[in-house]
Amino acid sequence: MQIIPIHIEKEIEPSDDLSKLILNSSKLNDGDILVVAQKIISKQEERIVDLSIIKPTLLAEGISAQYQKDPRIIELILSETKRIVRIKNGVIIVETHNGFVCANAGIDESNVKEGYATLLPINSDVSAKKIRNDILKQTNKNIAVIVSDTFGRPFRMGQTNCTIGVSGLNPILDYAGTLDSFENILRVTAIAIADELSAAAELVMGKILKCPAVIIRDYPFDMEEHTISGLLRSEDEDLFR
Repeated sequence: MQIIPIHIEKEIEPSDDLSKLILNSSKLNDGDILVVAQKIISKQEERIVDLSIIKPTLLAEGISAQYQKDPRIIELILSETKRIVRIKNGVIIVETHNGFVCANAGIDESNVKEGYATLLPINSDVSAKKIRNDILKQTNKNIAVIVSDTFGRPFRMGQTNCTIGVSGLNPILDYAGTLDSFENILRVTAIAIADELSAAAELVMGKILKCPAVIIRDYPFDMEEHTISGLLRSEDEDLFR
């Protein structure tokens, strides 16, 4: 398996065609997997906010005062949140409207101008599918697309890249019903391959390398249309919420 960096030097703007920028900086083959960082998609889709225009509510002001956070960021977090899961030690874990459980609703002030913050795409599956379809139209290459973002994890230190949108790839590889090396039937083994591919891609992307996308080549998978919902654990199966 190869992980090939795609370097894009320019600052992404809403008028940019992400597919063309990617194609101008790389050569895609049929069966490749394109992993794209959420940040450039959010910038292109105008999911970037000028904090100076945010007017915090009393709730945001109250949380801000208690946890020494910027009240404007708190207001953005609340606007992107379906429900607050936990607030402790200044860390705000929420469930977003898209069903992601993550810190700060995915709102990020890194790699943007001072005084601005980015929000997650409204629908990362749609974003992934658009890039995939645009590349198919322009090159006749059939690829899969993953949108990745950096999340923390329960019980583990550090962050890793996870998948928040997918097109052309089943995010789960389900081994249920197959036999292991001792001919035991596997019953509940389902590997989150999309998350593993996102994590592998981050090793090449980095955070300051101007490499917001990579090509994963020679990884075997079935080209299928799926959504991120396959990776989201339902609340009735979640033992920790």
